[in-house]
Amino acid sequence: MVLKSLDEDKAGDIVSIDLAGKTPIADYMVVASGTSARHVAAVAEHLLRRLKEAGYGAAHVEGLRQGDWVLIDSGDVLIHIFRPEVRDFYKLEKMWSANIPAEQAAV
Repeated sequence: MVLKSLDEDKAGDIVSIDLAGKTPIADYMVVASGTSARHVAAVAEHLLRRLKEAGYGAAHVEGLRQGDWVLIDSGDVLIHIFRPEVRDFYKLEKMWSANIPAEQAAV
């Protein structure tokens, strides 16, 4: 549902990362880009509404006002929506896509 919502709202470069064995904070991380701060905020607001309508409760959200980087924590899935230059600066998907041995991930 998260990927479909992002795609419908024309988010760009959508990447889904399986976090199993890397961290206990979530099962998946999704990273996507918006074209501007306004687009990032709109994509995030639509996703929040769709999550609530689908019965996934109230997700925690940060960064919605600024629109540079919005983090939505829906429990099992963490969603990051960035303006492209902010995404390029932080490179979250590169960091979290690395193969980390389970014994190091628990540290």
